[in-house]
Amino acid sequence: MASKRHTELQSKSVESIRTEISTAKDDLARMKFDHASKGIENPLLIGETKKDVARMLTELRAREITAMTPEQLAKRSKIRLRRK
Repeated sequence: MASKRHTELQSKSVESIRTEISTAKDDLARMKFDHASKGIENPLLIGETKKDVARMLTELRAREITAMTPEQLAKRSKIRLRRK
């Protein structure tokens, strides 16, 4: 079952996801710095923010893969087979 955050991401455009990623990364860096220097009230927010960034990057990659041509998909499969 898809989470609420996942369904929200599916309805957004690529550009809005990219802007969210950049702001989330900035927030994450700020939280890490604040936590290292003085400590933050809820350090679990760092992990949640990391997961949000990962969700957004995963959604972007899924959209890239669905937009690939059959030739690109075939090439991708060959590359993945060589890794094993």
